[in-house]
Amino acid sequence: MAEIKLSETRDLTRIERIGAHSHIRGLGLDSSLEARFSSEGMVGQPAARKAAGVIVKMVQEGKIAGRAVLLAGQPGTGKTAIAMGMAKSLGQETPFAMLAGSELFSLEMSKTEALMQAFRKAIGVRIKEETEIIEGEVVEVQIDRPAVSGAASKTGKLTLKTTDMETVYDLGAKMIEALGKEKVQSGDVIAIDKASGKITKLGRSFARSRDYDAMGPHTKFVQCPDGELQKRKEVVHCVSLHEIDVINSRTQGFLALFTGDTGEIRAEVREQIDTKVAEWREEGKAEIVPGVLFIDEVHMLDVECFSFLNRALENDMAPVLVVATNRGITSIRGTNYRSPHGIPIDFLDRLLIVSTQPYTSEEIRRILDIRAEEEEVEMSEDAKVLLTRIGEETSLRYAINLITSAALGCQRRKGKVVELEDVSRVYELFYDVKRSTQYLMEYQSQYMFSEVVGEDEETAD
Repeated sequence: MAEIKLSETRDLTRIERIGAHSHIRGLGLDSSLEARFSSEGMVGQPAARKAAGVIVKMVQEGKIAGRAVLLAGQPGTGKTAIAMGMAKSLGQETPFAMLAGSELFSLEMSKTEALMQAFRKAIGVRIKEETEIIEGEVVEVQIDRPAVSGAASKTGKLTLKTTDMETVYDLGAKMIEALGKEKVQSGDVIAIDKASGKITKLGRSFARSRDYDAMGPHTKFVQCPDGELQKRKEVVHCVSLHEIDVINSRTQGFLALFTGDTGEIRAEVREQIDTKVAEWREEGKAEIVPGVLFIDEVHMLDVECFSFLNRALENDMAPVLVVATNRGITSIRGTNYRSPHGIPIDFLDRLLIVSTQPYTSEEIRRILDIRAEEEEVEMSEDAKVLLTRIGEETSLRYAINLITSAALGCQRRKGKVVELEDVSRVYELFYDVKRSTQYLMEYQSQYMFSEVVGEDEETAD
């Protein structure tokens, strides 16, 4: 007898990427803007976080547009984490654009155009418009299908009611199709946009709540609307200036928003849009929402970019500019001049400088705890103590990188909890910067283009 094979079934789960800063939920401040030791994924850096909190508050109140902030500190002291915390604290409404200084030199457009597009992404426009809608509870949907298929289009009637009135509407083929697509039936509370004909299902009427068993647990029940069936409602759309630029740019059209290939946008297009937005502001139809533009590795920008930023910040519609760097006194790109952080003095003068400090052992331990939890790795107390010590002696980033590596080593020996031996094993396998440099110094002569002269090599007179 032939063997019957059952088809294999698998659960489909959503794969979530764990990034370097995926644990950041905000700045971790209390109501008086004091930094908690550990909150919303942020640990330590109380002064820098408090300063960032003040900036966020000013952005939300619209009092700091056109200003610039510099996050300066050693590598691995949480500068990007603070910027991410600011983005999360600002919420969905406030635009936040992120850019790395090195990105500008690999794009197929001029540096100033790329910076201008980044600036426009960080400026939001809240557009208000009034629309006429029909809102009510569906009493009956009656659709008349023609006797002969294809002889004539479908016709029908829709009966809607509020607590005060009831009306019958004649339906055309387009509306019948829209009602079918939304699966509208009697007892549903719906809203119809008169201009576009879009139907929105608001929920089931409370009068039908006794039919709950036939509805399922996710059904939303709402009150039957009162007053007139036809109402005027204010709808608010939030878009960035860059999105308006792309949609109005004839060469690309709105599809460029999905592909990202926007190309260079002409200055005339932007001028017309700025004029139109200014008109809307005067009429009270729109308001500007200045957001935040974050530029990481700002020392990678050259003199032309800094000159552009100097000028762009003076614009009355400029966003808040937050820049970060880990450089000390170094050359300004494109010149032979040396300057603090590799930033020209005239631009540095405009910046509010926030300094980040190296983490203490207690803070390193807390950050490693959060990262282990984020990466779903269970570690023993001894392993955490060793990892904290490694973080102190090498760098926090190196210690964080060892978490997942140690977890894989633990899996290999079929263990459940990462132990001391797993951390020691990966510490031996993967070098940190200090040990790698030491190794290079010892075996320099065996590498190509050796510049350090070994003791056994003779030097020319």
